[in-house]
Amino acid sequence: MTQSNRADMQDIKPDTIDNEKNFQLDWSARLMFVAILSSIFLAAMDQTVVSTALPTIARDLNGLAKLPWIVTAYLLTSTVCLPVYGKLGDLLGRKYLLQSAVLLFLAGSALSGLAQNIDELILFRALQGIGGGGLLVTAIASISDFIPVTQRSRYQGLVGAAFGLATLIGPFLGGFIVETLSWRWIFYINVPIGIFALLVIGTAFPKPLRTAEWIMDIWGTVLLITGLSALVLFASVAGPILTWNSPELWLILAIGLDSFAGFFIFEKQHPQPLLPLSFFVGLAMLGSISFLPIYLQDVRHFSPTMSGLELLYLLVGMLSMSIMAGRRISHKQRYREFPIIGALLITVSLGWLSRLGEQTPMWHIDAALVLLGLGLGMTMQVLVLSAQLAIPHKNLGVATSTVTLFRSMGGTLGVAAFGAVFSGLMAGVASSAEHAAMIVQTLRTDFLIAASFSLAAFVGAWFLEDMQILLKKRQDR
Repeated sequence: MTQSNRADMQDIKPDTIDNEKNFQLDWSARLMFVAILSSIFLAAMDQTVVSTALPTIARDLNGLAKLPWIVTAYLLTSTVCLPVYGKLGDLLGRKYLLQSAVLLFLAGSALSGLAQNIDELILFRALQGIGGGGLLVTAIASISDFIPVTQRSRYQGLVGAAFGLATLIGPFLGGFIVETLSWRWIFYINVPIGIFALLVIGTAFPKPLRTAEWIMDIWGTVLLITGLSALVLFASVAGPILTWNSPELWLILAIGLDSFAGFFIFEKQHPQPLLPLSFFVGLAMLGSISFLPIYLQDVRHFSPTMSGLELLYLLVGMLSMSIMAGRRISHKQRYREFPIIGALLITVSLGWLSRLGEQTPMWHIDAALVLLGLGLGMTMQVLVLSAQLAIPHKNLGVATSTVTLFRSMGGTLGVAAFGAVFSGLMAGVASSAEHAAMIVQTLRTDFLIAASFSLAAFVGAWFLEDMQILLKKRQDR
């Protein structure tokens, strides 16, 4: 890729080289891909590092009742900013946007490590989430700027592998850091990785071209963020914080629904609107798995390190299947069967986990986690590719952010709702024996609910159009 080619990066039309079966990245494009993988690795590893340290953090800061909010705060802010990052990336280019996301993520990480109480940690995790959301959506969308659409699944398979590798390292690293150093270092470790990502992005990415005129959907953005925030807040406080007959609770829900209604009405009239299966996948994964380390540590008495290692079964399945699915899709130019089979595997595995007990053989849990990982590896990257194929190249950032938005929204609402179930059932528990039994009961409920949502994803996957059909539609346009 020459310097002039790099300067015109925003005008590249990958579809014009779709028939280049032997497409290879040159040195500058490879450096860009390294920058993308570094950004994804940074955001992905943080989520799993934190998950294994949650019980230790909650005990150290005396905040067990607010434990779900350590995850929810990050997921909430990373979710609501996704449409903004996606749209700004399409309008202004992705280089400076990605660098800004890294800086926000690092600031939130450093401050989270310095937090002195649970409320400060929740606040700083929210700041970290604003950067984390931008890392994922901007990095993934950047792939589409320089890789042909027919070869994209192969490289997105590598992205899935990087995500899997990060989440593979994260649980073990989180447990090891908690036991040998302090939980604060799970946040500090992001700093050197982030600095490396900043340097590579600055070197690899071309300077974006500024368009003569651009229009940002300010009111649409405000309405969407308000609606998303209110919905997550409703799911988080309903029951344990605000009773079901509380007028404040229903006021929050009304604000959220009204904001969504205003958003959809307003978007019909805007010249550059934000675009409104991933939801179910995100809810099934994050909403249920986020609390599994609590079971392993408080019920089965695993150390933080060992509980992190148990999650490797999930991540190995996801890592291997993501690479294999990406290569097969690029070769066959078909992908419809992958989300169908993947959603079925997710449903079966979550249904299996819903039979969790205090003495369940560990090989049962491990096998279910492998199955869950295989299902996720067959599903997550395909949904991004399907969305990108369905729209013009100029709106790829919006398409990518939309898929990521619904997946993150599902995860956010899942963690919030399951966290509310967890907090409500754990309230007033005194004895250790009752504590362990209640954790098991809560997780069984969570996994069963998650399985029902993944079943909905399985049904929806049958309505996906295959890759060859979407490619023909793009050629007809």
